[in-house]
Parts: sequence; C-alpha cells; structure tokens
Amino acid sequence: MNVLERLKVELSHKDYFTDDEYTMYLTENSLNATDIYDKATMQRNLLLTVIDILGALSNDVDMMRKVEDTTANMSISECAKYLEQRIERIKDKIATLPDPDDTGEDSNVFMLFTSDR
Repeated sequence: MNVLERLKVELSHKDYFTDDEYTMYLTENSLNATDIYDKATMQRNLLLTVIDILGALSNDVDMMRKVEDTTANMSISECAKYLEQRIERIKDKIATLPDPDDTGEDSNVFMLFTSDR
C-alpha cells in the first residue's frame, strides 16, 4: 500500500480534498505519496498530515457544510467539535511515538549520574 492510500484509510476514505491536495500535505510532512508505506518510519509524519488536513477542514465553513450533509443530523458546530476531539486524540497518539528526527541534542533532560570515580 502506498502512502497516499494509507492516508485515505486514516481519513476513512472521505474525499475532503483531491489527490493532488493530499499529495501536497504529504510532501509538507516529508512523505512521498507514491512510496510504499512503512509504519515504523512514516506513521508519525502520516498522523501529522492527518492533523493538517483535519485542521484545514475545520477552518473551511463550506467544506464543513459538505461534511455536515454526509453526517447524520450533525450541525456544523458539532462537526467542528468532533474534528477538534479527533485532532487531540491524534496529537496524543503522536506524543507516544518516537521522533526519528530527534537527535536529543536540545533535550532538557541531562545526565544526572556518571561513572567517574
């Protein structure tokens, strides 16, 4: 499965945007839409892409109306609240994933004990 297909699975196959727009969001998060998806190295950036897409969706009232039309009796404010909750859940999940780009150089955790005796 390629990265674009995996993104669509994460978005429950909802066509909020075109494939070109999805590809743009993936590229902004250092992913190539046509690469084979590797969860170990790409999950964090894929979830960041999902947050970007859901954020863009929640900022577009016209798009929210389209989402409202496809959801069972939900108002725009309910859709916005649901999207915000989903974004927060994804952020919580991202916080549990290791950042492959983090070298630890700017960490605020210092070595407390040394073996120099």
